[in-house]
Amino acid sequence: MAIEQVQNLPQQYVTDLGVDYGKQLAGLTSIPLDTAKLAPQVAAQDALQTQSYNLAGQGVGAYQPFLTQQAAYSGPQAYQNFMSPYQQDVIDATLSEFDKQTQAGLTGIGQKAAMSGNLGGGREGVMRANYMSDQDANRALLQSKLLQQGFNQANLNAQTAFNQQGQLGQNIQDFQTADINQLGRLGGLQQAQAQAQLDAQREANRLEAYEPYERLGTYGSGVASLFSGNAPFGNQSTITPNPTPLQTALGTASVLSGIFGNTDRSKALEYIR
Repeated sequence: MAIEQVQNLPQQYVTDLGVDYGKQLAGLTSIPLDTAKLAPQVAAQDALQTQSYNLAGQGVGAYQPFLTQQAAYSGPQAYQNFMSPYQQDVIDATLSEFDKQTQAGLTGIGQKAAMSGNLGGGREGVMRANYMSDQDANRALLQSKLLQQGFNQANLNAQTAFNQQGQLGQNIQDFQTADINQLGRLGGLQQAQAQAQLDAQREANRLEAYEPYERLGTYGSGVASLFSGNAPFGNQSTITPNPTPLQTALGTASVLSGIFGNTDRSKALEYIR
């Protein structure tokens, strides 16, 4: 009794595609990727950022000269540097005029004493003594006021200079900080642009490196779909295995049974022997 086996075989072009795909896959994967082209890169610091960094370093302690100068404008002796060089001249001229007025007053006392007949007497002496005592007090008060005015003005000038030095130092720091920030921002923009270019180049390298793999993957998917039965199969082969001795004997017995008619199969088998 013959046993038939039916096998559906893919068309030859499908088999050829499978063989070709296997060869290409083996060849492609045997070549190592140049990972250096795919490694992430960091954009270098921009020149403006470097300038900003250096400027910031130079600015550390830049305010110290202003603090030193401020110190000279503080303390109990600070006013001395601001005393007017003409102040003493003003004081001397004022006191000289005062002394002239005092002397005129003494002359008046003598004239009054002469007119009253007391010239050179005790009464004139008392009048002169009282007058000079008052004038001396007035002179001292006048001189004190002049000195106080000079001190107040010098002290005010010292305070003004102190504040100006502090403000000047603060302004320089503010301007320097503004420059540092502006340079940093502009440099950051430049660095970001450079980083974007590096990233774009890296992506381009990645696409170039993996393009053969993606193309071969598409090719392999198509071949797999053909092998999975999505394409029509054109060949059918029938395989008939060679009969075994038992199958041959049984087949012969069936034929002989027909020949002998009513003779039972055992006789047929006996005939075969």
